[in-house]
Amino acid sequence: MKIRPLFDRIVTEAIDAEEKTKSGIVLLAKDQEKPQMAVVVAVGPGGLVDGKDVKMVVKVGDKILYSKYAGSEYKIDDKTFTVMRQSDVLAVVED
Repeated sequence: MKIRPLFDRIVTEAIDAEEKTKSGIVLLAKDQEKPQMAVVVAVGPGGLVDGKDVKMVVKVGDKILYSKYAGSEYKIDDKTFTVMRQSDVLAVVED
């Protein structure tokens, strides 16, 4: 199934959280923090949003950091995706 976001929204797939601490302690799933890094899998076209022209800056394949409680999660074909506005993106991670 393909997801096509509208307006200034993007679809992301979370990058798994660390399962161990730096000292080597294994964390249970309930103790892990929600990941705040993801890969962009789809980008909306931008355009006129709330009376302002929005240009999309992020692109498919970008690794991003986003606000802790940004977007809404959806499970499709056993994968979890988050749909959020581009303005929820804090930074693009460059390697």
